[in-house]
Amino acid sequence: MAEKKIRVLVAKPGLDGHDRGAKVIASSFRDAGFEVIYTGLHQTPEMIVAAAVQEDVDVVALSILSGAHMTLFPRVLELLRAQGMDDVLVIGGGIMPEADIAALEAMGVAKLFGPGTPTQEPIRFLRERFGLPAHAVAAGDATGP
Repeated sequence: MAEKKIRVLVAKPGLDGHDRGAKVIASSFRDAGFEVIYTGLHQTPEMIVAAAVQEDVDVVALSILSGAHMTLFPRVLELLRAQGMDDVLVIGGGIMPEADIAALEAMGVAKLFGPGTPTQEPIRFLRERFGLPAHAVAAGDATGP
């Protein structure tokens, strides 16, 4: 029996133009067997949630380096809940103070990953959250936010 594929929407909200980390994680998620939808740069929370609804995703992964995380994450959570998508896991990466990470996780963000996090960590996190068996990640695993 084939294992369920996790559908992940990777998005770059706001005006942040640095997308290397988002592309690295999107590629790593694909290599791990996840279905990945990458929305590209300069997405509004409304655009991200519309894509999440349209693509029927399991996970929304936001990459934010602009410092707007305390505005953008809560707005995405709010819009997902308004669409009845409370079961969609929201994760993210970027540069955030520890106090902000704790506050965002208290609001409902499942997990936040900082710069230099090995890509196998969010892969492992998602596999565990969805009850899928752990798989070895390819040697030479890249790192990124």
